[in-house]
Amino acid sequence: MKRFVPLLCLLALTACSGKPPAPESAPATASTARVATPWDDMEKAKQRAADVQKTTDEQAKKQQQQLDAAGQ
Repeated sequence: MKRFVPLLCLLALTACSGKPPAPESAPATASTARVATPWDDMEKAKQRAADVQKTTDEQAKKQQQQLDAAGQ
């Protein structure tokens, strides 16, 4: 019986070591995926408001230039 224990251990080690390691790329892609947060909607609204303000400022600048050109 004592002679079979090392043989069984050797067989167990060879059975476990023959498998290739699992690729770690799958968990990496899962961790880089963006998770939606409650603030995403607020950030979108903030960006939309900034875009509207930019458009308004450009229109006001054009109107001011037209008024200055007409006044001279």
